[in-house]
Amino acid sequence: MPTGTVKFFNYDKGYGFISNDGGGADAFVHISAVETAGLPGLNKDERISYELETGSNGKISAINLQAAA
Repeated sequence: MPTGTVKFFNYDKGYGFISNDGGGADAFVHISAVETAGLPGLNKDERISYELETGSNGKISAINLQAAA
């Protein structure tokens, strides 16, 4: 499971990005993944572990979010 740091999250728009600790592209995260994980929200610089999923539109996004130690 990759880990990263929340780079940006906008509640009004319902999405944000997680910077991967291992390098490479930032992971897109949708508000629905935050809600499904039962997290109260995402804050800039918060540490998160996640999985990546390719949606039906071909875009990759973070799912199964968990607060990382």
